[in-house]
Amino acid sequence: MIVTRLAYEGFRNLKDNAIQPCEGVNVIYGDNAQGKTNLLEGLWLFTGGHSFRGAKDTELPRLDPATGENSPIASLSLDFFSEGREQTAVLRLENGRRSSVINGVKKKTGSALVGKVCAVIFSPEHLLLIKQGPSRRRGFLDGALCQLRPTYASTLHVYHRALAQRNALLKDIGRFPELHDTLEVWDARLSKLGVAVMEERRRYVENVAPRAAEVYQGISRGKEALSLTYAPSPKPPAAECSTEEWEEAFREELRRAEKSDIRSGFTSVGPHRDDLEISLSGLSARMYGSQGQQRSTVLALKLAEAQTLSELSGETPIVLLDDVMSELDQSRQDYLLNHLHGRQVFVTCCSPETVSLQETGKRFRVEAGEVFEETVGE
Repeated sequence: MIVTRLAYEGFRNLKDNAIQPCEGVNVIYGDNAQGKTNLLEGLWLFTGGHSFRGAKDTELPRLDPATGENSPIASLSLDFFSEGREQTAVLRLENGRRSSVINGVKKKTGSALVGKVCAVIFSPEHLLLIKQGPSRRRGFLDGALCQLRPTYASTLHVYHRALAQRNALLKDIGRFPELHDTLEVWDARLSKLGVAVMEERRRYVENVAPRAAEVYQGISRGKEALSLTYAPSPKPPAAECSTEEWEEAFREELRRAEKSDIRSGFTSVGPHRDDLEISLSGLSARMYGSQGQQRSTVLALKLAEAQTLSELSGETPIVLLDDVMSELDQSRQDYLLNHLHGRQVFVTCCSPETVSLQETGKRFRVEAGEVFEETVGE
C-alpha cells in the first residue's frame, strides 16, 4: 500500500495541515519535541491500533496551554492506494471515542479500520525486545501473526483463557484434592490449543528468519550474521512430527510438572513460556550486542516482518521508523535512507548530518508543530 496524503486537524501539537509523501523514503526531521513523532502516530492510528507511545485517546487532541487540558475533538484523514484502488479513510477522536469513515461509509468505531491500513512500526521502546525477557519476543511473534492471520488472535485468546482456568484449578486442588481428576481434561484442552499456537509461531519464524538475516547483512554491511531460533515449550518430539505427537509430548510434560505446578499454582509448560533466541555471529544479542547492534537487530526484525507480511498477504505495509538513527554509524544510516527499495518508509531523526545523507525521496522539517516540505538535495 502507498499513502498519498495525510491531513490532520486538532491533533497533538500539529498545526492543521496536510502532507503528501512520496512512494519511497520520507524523512521527517527537526529538534526534539517539535512534533515529528506525532506524524508517525497519526499514520499508525489508521491501522486501528492504539497509540504506539501508550497514549490514551483522550490525550491525542491538541493540548490547550492556557488551561492545561486537551481539546475534546481531533480528526485525521488519509488518502492511500491499496487492494488495487484509491481509498480514503477518516478517523475522528471525540471525548475519548473513535469513529471512522471508510471510502465514504460511516462506521461507529475506529476498530473498523483494522485490516484497511497495513503498517509496521519501530520505536525506541522496541529495543526492549532484545533487552528484556521472553515475553517481549513472544509479543513480537504474536503481533506479527495477528496481522497475517486474524484467526490466530482468536486461538491465542482461547489458549490464555484455558491457561487461566487451569491455573485456577491448580490453586484449588491444594484445598480440594477431589478436583484432581478434572486436571486431565484441562491438560488435553491446553495441549491442543497450545500446539496450534506453537505451530503458527514455528512456521512464522521459519519464514522471517532468513529475511531478517538478509536485512541485517545489508544494515551491518556484512560485519555480523543474525540468526533467529524459535524455542517452544515444550519442544516437539522430533523435527518432523505430527500435530498429535506434539500434543502428546505436551501432555506428558504437563504430567511430569504436575506436582510442582500444584505447589506453585501456575502452569510451567506451554507457549506462554516460549522464547525467540536472537544471536549475532553465534553470540546472544541480548548479552553481548552493543547498543548499535541491538538497534540494528530490532530494525532487521521489523523490516523482515514487513517483507514477510508483504509476501504472504500480497499487501506491502508502510514502514514507520521513529528515532531510529541514533547509535547507528553512518553506513547503517545510509542503508536505511537509501537502500530500502520497494516500500514506503517514514523515518524521523534530529541530526542535520543524518538528513544530508538522503539521496532521493521527500523531506519534511517540523518546527513547533508546523511542517515544511523541502526538496532533497537543497
